[in-house]
Amino acid sequence: MENIKNIIDKINYIGSRLVTNQELLINYVVNIIAAFIILFIGLLISRIIARAINQMMKMHNIDATVTDFISTILRYGIIIFTLIPALSCIGVQTASLVAVIGAASLSIGLALQGSLSNFAAGVLLVTFRHFRTGDYVDFSGTSGTVIVIQLFSTTLRTYDGKIVVLPNSKILSGNITNFSEEPNQLIDTIISVSYNSDIELVKNLITDILAADSRIIQNMGIMVRMKALSPSSLDFIVRAWVPRSDQQNATFDLLEKAKAALDVHNINISLSTNGCVSV
Repeated sequence: MENIKNIIDKINYIGSRLVTNQELLINYVVNIIAAFIILFIGLLISRIIARAINQMMKMHNIDATVTDFISTILRYGIIIFTLIPALSCIGVQTASLVAVIGAASLSIGLALQGSLSNFAAGVLLVTFRHFRTGDYVDFSGTSGTVIVIQLFSTTLRTYDGKIVVLPNSKILSGNITNFSEEPNQLIDTIISVSYNSDIELVKNLITDILAADSRIIQNMGIMVRMKALSPSSLDFIVRAWVPRSDQQNATFDLLEKAKAALDVHNINISLSTNGCVSV
């Protein structure tokens, strides 16, 4: 009987406490509900924004690795900033938490300064598409075919088979020359002959070689003109457009055929001013 009385007393005590602190209890419940609502809205918004950013970047043909990375970082960033007001609603002091997050972000940023610079440059390179995989490029003196473009570095294969890995920040801070962007390339070479050569004959011989080559794009113009009177030679500049894939072989064939045609007419090939045979 006494046990029952004790239980009844406890129930009455709890009831009286609830009645006394009713307003405080309601505030706690409301704050908890508000915190869950804020957190739910934050999760929903982060998912919607991350998905929209992901789809938008894919529509612009941005690399999948960059797209997924940025959308993930953005999503969790929104969640973290949503978590702070949610905790504040239930009475957690967030000032110190914000300070810790800020200090940690600063420390991480300073420690990863070089990596973050390479990452930002990688995002810009992939976004603006200065070059693509398979393009032949020159990065301030380093030339080769692009094998892969990654977030922090770009890998090239040089003409002699070397693999070169360049930091993206270094690429973006220098000159980028893309030899593969245009479908056609220019043959631009100098042929030097002796001073006693017939100028018109030399021009006609070289022009006929270019006109007979099916790789030469005739409607883009052919130039065979005397460029300079060097101390020991007459220097003729030869220019013509060819498809990019034929540029090297077309140049080699031009020089070989020019040498043979000039020999037939006893026209001597001279040394240029730098001491090298121009052709």
